[in-house]
Amino acid sequence: MPIVKQFNFSGELIGDFEVSRDVFEAPIHVPAMHQVVVAHLANMRVGTHNTKDRGDVRGGGRKPWRQKHTGRARAGSNRSPVWVGGGVAHGPHPRDYHQKVNKKVRRLALKSALTLKVQENNMIVLDKFQLDAPRTKEMLKFLKSADVAAKPLFIIHESNAPVIKSASNIPGAVVLHVDSVNVYDILNHVKLIATPEAVRKLEEVFGA
Repeated sequence: MPIVKQFNFSGELIGDFEVSRDVFEAPIHVPAMHQVVVAHLANMRVGTHNTKDRGDVRGGGRKPWRQKHTGRARAGSNRSPVWVGGGVAHGPHPRDYHQKVNKKVRRLALKSALTLKVQENNMIVLDKFQLDAPRTKEMLKFLKSADVAAKPLFIIHESNAPVIKSASNIPGAVVLHVDSVNVYDILNHVKLIATPEAVRKLEEVFGA
């Protein structure tokens, strides 16, 4: 069984924590992780960008000058893309960037990302958050004691406002509910810190 270190909120190592081989020792599938991350970033795009082409710009109904014998280039409208104040040629317009990823590929990618964190010794289990109110100083103290340098990702099993607010002022720190875990956030953060209940929930949902 794969083993990860378990800490208390004081930053003390209290033992080893066994995790499921099906979820945390799965074959690492890089193409699946790449596909899911690309789709995740694409789906975050709003796609509301827009520009006006020559038909959308106001004016330009009259021909600027006659066709011949002026010594100047032919011009049919002062709203042509070659004119200052004219329309934009081949500019962006609203579109949907959504990419569909099959459920099996998502599961494979998530288990690959979790396995990668375990293999790199970048996953720890936090026994319990001992916070009854937002305290960023206490959170920083824990991270320093547990040797978490930067960009921690906390995975919690229940809504916890003190934890979310305590981590909100720490650069790079993100708190996710276990139901919102995704491949992009796992790979984008250095250290993965999860509660025992969150780990068991991942094993229950993504186990074989």
